[in-house]
Amino acid sequence: MNEHAPLAERLRPQTLDDLVEQEHLTGKGSILRNAIEQHKIPSMILWGPPGVGKTTIANIIAHTLSVPYFQLSAISSGVKEVREVIEEAKQTSQAVLFIDEIHRFNKGQQDALLGAVEKGIITLIGATTENPSFEVNSALLSRCQVYVLKPLQEKGLIELLNQAITKDSILQQYRIDLKETTALINISGGDARKLLNLLELVVTSSNKKDIIITDEEVMKVAQKKIALYDKQGEQHYDIISAFIKCIRGSDPNAAAYWLMRMIDGGEDVKFIARRMVILASEDIGNANPNALLLANSTFDAVNKIGYPEATIILMQCAIYLASSAKSNAVVDTIAAVSRAIQQYGDLPVPLHIRNAPTRMMKDMNYGKDYQYSHLGENNFIEQEYLPKEIAGTVFYEPQQNARENELRKFLKERWKEKYKY
Repeated sequence: MNEHAPLAERLRPQTLDDLVEQEHLTGKGSILRNAIEQHKIPSMILWGPPGVGKTTIANIIAHTLSVPYFQLSAISSGVKEVREVIEEAKQTSQAVLFIDEIHRFNKGQQDALLGAVEKGIITLIGATTENPSFEVNSALLSRCQVYVLKPLQEKGLIELLNQAITKDSILQQYRIDLKETTALINISGGDARKLLNLLELVVTSSNKKDIIITDEEVMKVAQKKIALYDKQGEQHYDIISAFIKCIRGSDPNAAAYWLMRMIDGGEDVKFIARRMVILASEDIGNANPNALLLANSTFDAVNKIGYPEATIILMQCAIYLASSAKSNAVVDTIAAVSRAIQQYGDLPVPLHIRNAPTRMMKDMNYGKDYQYSHLGENNFIEQEYLPKEIAGTVFYEPQQNARENELRKFLKERWKEKYKY
């Protein structure tokens, strides 16, 4: 073992039994473990947050199969490197190609893999932190199994810390008292690699051999030494979280700062744009319906333009969203309706609003007494649309902003008696 390697690398599991958590994939009798033990490995996409074992599983598979193993990073490799690996793999009976951050490959790069995967020249293992249904093209995705890795829980993270203290030859040179773990766990965000490397940083930052690890000491070291943004994704989730919270909090200045931190750190343009599309509906909604239109146009535009010009488009959208009125009434409506469905189950559709395409259905009173809204004054006729068990329930509550106040006024005028707006 290279003693100059980071702690996370020195402690990288060598067998499935060494892995912490992910038992649904690697435990006894699990689908992936059975495939590995039977030496029948399908091409696969490993999807999960950073530091949960995607690269480790790929390494274990290659070691177990004892076949040529190739590894590429989608950040630094292109079609040329992919084709070179395929040509090498053709000289063997079986080869494994691991591509880290496969979501960063464009369509042309992914298409270069198709033939080799389909013919079995290579067994592809792709790792991604992004939903593969969005980021991996359908042709390649259809040739792969998708395995979802779960975020590491507190119990597993503490187990990793204890393993590091007791098993790592370098940390064994210290007498470490793991008094508090909250700061280590919170800063790591469930990322085992980040957790272990932070532990090592705290230990080696001290001039003492007797070390008591407290939350205060961890925070002190972390604030001084942790990189502000890591292009490999160390603070991938922390900074996007800060960015979203700034927009939600209507602070365009802070949003602009965190946006530039991500862009300067090499963050994927689609990752940023997609989060703004979600926010436009989740946190703005009908307080400003144009927000979703602009966010969606931004997503389309940055996919066409790319960096560096995409920076201008992202910034325009971020400033607009942050400066917009806010409402999470849509999210509240989803929650309220979900609670009603859970409480009352699958209530039947009232007869008068059922579809009646056949004579038998009409004889059963399907559609009877339905009143066509456009025949009423102002294209409205008051009638019941909800099942009788929940009639009169208000699921959508307009919030206090100019646009939704207009909606409230409109609904009050229509539903004078039934709904209390």
